Amino acid sequence: MNSRSLLRSPVSRRLLRPVADLIDQRIDRRVGRQVDALVGRQVDALVGRQVEQQIRSAVREATTHRLTHELLLGSTGRGLSRVVAEGPLKRLHGEVAALSGDRDAAVRNVTTAYRLLVALESLGVGRIAGGTMNICGKLGTIPLLDPPNDEILEIGTLYGMFSTGLIRMMERDGRSPSLTIVDPFAGVQLQPGTNPRPDPTGTPVDEHAVRTNLALAGPAGAAARIQRGFSEDPETRAAVSDRGYGVIVVDGDHSAKGVRLDLQWAEEIAAPGAIVVLDDYGDPSWPGIKEALDDHLKDGTRLTYLGKAAHSAYLRAT
Repeated sequence: MNSRSLLRSPVSRRLLRPVADLIDQRIDRRVGRQVDALVGRQVDALVGRQVEQQIRSAVREATTHRLTHELLLGSTGRGLSRVVAEGPLKRLHGEVAALSGDRDAAVRNVTTAYRLLVALESLGVGRIAGGTMNICGKLGTIPLLDPPNDEILEIGTLYGMFSTGLIRMMERDGRSPSLTIVDPFAGVQLQPGTNPRPDPTGTPVDEHAVRTNLALAGPAGAAARIQRGFSEDPETRAAVSDRGYGVIVVDGDHSAKGVRLDLQWAEEIAAPGAIVVLDDYGDPSWPGIKEALDDHLKDGTRLTYLGKAAHSAYLRAT
């Protein structure tokens, strides 16, 4: 029997089958690895392209959202950003809660005030002066301190937009606010030690702008009493000292002397139990404000310091 016949015999095939199976397994494994590698590279390439497309799409969407967000709330659209960070917001909640004694109401009012701030600056002319937390703190806190009456005096108004918001916040609390504003309406914002320049919004600081914004508050805004002049002028004071005010917002002359004069006037016209709000208290840009209040509280005074929220001090008249 030749060798070829021997390999084809049944005995030989039985003997060689394990060897052949081992060879087949090794071939299958090698081919399988090659196929897996080839398929893997194709799958990786496909997945890579899909992931890249998803990333590009996500970046385009994020860019669009960021641009829209910036136009609505950021400095691009408003000059002064109204974007809120978690840390300052929680701190403000705590400060308003400490003043009012009601954390739930504090959170609710600050949230409402923020929405109102965004809405007013979207619909009105000009802007509300100050940082977002300070504005929301004032709008949210004043109604919670339960002023003894609804007569409000704002000393220094810029565009009247804060008073517009305060009217709305008081009305949300079931009050019937009656507003008086004192401001020189010089066409620009005036402060000692600063160079008068056009407002960044491009809107002149005048009574017309204030009336436009007050109209957003409905009948109470339209009925607001506006007295043109500086708060230290006797004629100006005489014109609006005909009542006891339940709320007095001091936001005029930021010099130490100017603040002292306004606080002294507030002593004379504040109703018993009135709330006096001193804006920009503790703001390092205006050290004269804290100096003036600290000095005022050392003397005999009707005003009791309640605390502060953001950069505003709150006092109550006896």
